[in-house]
Amino acid sequence: MKVELREITKIFGPVRANDHISYTFEPGCIYAILGENGAGKSTLMKILSGFQQPTSGEILIDGNPANIDSPNRAIEYGIGMLYQDPQDFAPLTVLENYMFGRGGSFILSRHEARKDLLECCRELGFSLNPGANVATLTVGERQQLEIARLLSLGVKVLILDEPTTGISAAQREQLFNTLKELAHNEDMTILLVTHKFRDVEELCDELIVLRKGELVGSAEMPCSTDAMVEMMFGKRLVGEPPPVVEKGDTVLTIKDLDVDARLFSIDDIDLKLNEGEVVGLAGLDGSGQVDFMRAIAGLNRPSFYDRIFSLRTLVLLWIIFSLLLNNSPTVMWMMIGAVTVLILVPMLYDFLVFRVVKTGSVEYLGQRAFGRGYRELLSKGMVFLPSGRLEEGLVSGLTVTQHFALSDRTWRPWVNWFEAQSKARDGIARFDVRGRPADPIQALSGGNQQRVALAMLPQDGRLLLLDNPTRGLDVESARRIWSLLLSRREQGTAIIFSSADLDEILDYSDRVLVFSSGKVTLVDDPSHLTTARLGELIGGKA
Repeated sequence: MKVELREITKIFGPVRANDHISYTFEPGCIYAILGENGAGKSTLMKILSGFQQPTSGEILIDGNPANIDSPNRAIEYGIGMLYQDPQDFAPLTVLENYMFGRGGSFILSRHEARKDLLECCRELGFSLNPGANVATLTVGERQQLEIARLLSLGVKVLILDEPTTGISAAQREQLFNTLKELAHNEDMTILLVTHKFRDVEELCDELIVLRKGELVGSAEMPCSTDAMVEMMFGKRLVGEPPPVVEKGDTVLTIKDLDVDARLFSIDDIDLKLNEGEVVGLAGLDGSGQVDFMRAIAGLNRPSFYDRIFSLRTLVLLWIIFSLLLNNSPTVMWMMIGAVTVLILVPMLYDFLVFRVVKTGSVEYLGQRAFGRGYRELLSKGMVFLPSGRLEEGLVSGLTVTQHFALSDRTWRPWVNWFEAQSKARDGIARFDVRGRPADPIQALSGGNQQRVALAMLPQDGRLLLLDNPTRGLDVESARRIWSLLLSRREQGTAIIFSSADLDEILDYSDRVLVFSSGKVTLVDDPSHLTTARLGELIGGKA
């Protein structure tokens, strides 16, 4: 199926996201759509997939004009898109998501749908469990589910928006093999939106480059990295090694910590982190890196302090309702039951686990951190940045200014909107966000959403726990972000971060903590490591 774009233009207020773009995509070919963050890549693909409508221009399929006014209509034409954040329902199972996403196919029996799903997974080399809840899947597995669903709908043009962000090297290799099979043997057209040159070199047949909404170049592969960089940014990029910062006092001490990850139970983790130090966490997706950071930050379960706060709230409600209802015995017994079941029993269970089960110790700034909630640790300078932007880090529907207002940890019972707007403007300028303070967060590109999340990090943070901090950022933006993050080390900030990009871990880490099959290995001097050797450690090869 041949797809032709003619003079596609998309305007958002004063921003021209796409400016008269024309190009023809042939079947049996894998195309890379390159460009810096905010260049208009995702917008162009959303227009092609029916998610957005062009301001002007037209789309032709096999020479005939196509009215793609919705994602459903795009599917009817044979065009499907895998978004940066997979479109699924976390509370439902893999099979239910597969059935629900097939449009009118809900009339199929579960048995038939399960058979279709397993057959599709077998052909693609995926290993999805139809009965597993989507909430328990890794990002890579959710992508596999989305690809299987789209192919079951008969798409001939498959668009993937940053598909290798947040997935492991093994999942990336499997995804690439699948895409090559679909394009070269099944005659499909694959459009890959990416900022990773290695992905382009290993996978793609041709590339086009957008800059500030315009199509500025195209080339057949092979194409040198320098040529791609120059087309993307209009200049060559010169990398500089991170500055050396003298390590200060101890910020974090971990001894014999046990962490329950999705795939493994990890025992006896030891780590001592000093001011100005950066520790990278490497491992396959789901091996415990994020669970480790969440355990440190007190996010894995309610803390003793959270339960005590809840206890105080219930007792206060008990008193108020008793006074209003003249000491009603019914209210009294209801509140006693609620306090017992909701608060006292969980507190007793936590206490028994704390006394009987060995879980290790975590000390932050010389004080015990075990049992303390994230709210309290945040007030002491420990900050966690999740990789799920719109799932945890940001709030869809709110503007950039409203996000900065929410991030203000003040006890004032009102919002200082002038201060929030000033912080939003400052954050936009420092992190080069392509957006305005009044823009809804979901209207920004994925890379610009990531910039906003990073701009909201408190300036007085003593320990930053970052899960894929440069997710969705182009190479120049990632360097700029790391320059800003590393500059905080001079004020004594320590950093722990996880990344699926092994080059990023080796480039910015003073030490590397490798998670592999339930075991943790600390590499004190990563300067001698290569990505190949780090991959072997992740795979369990000593």
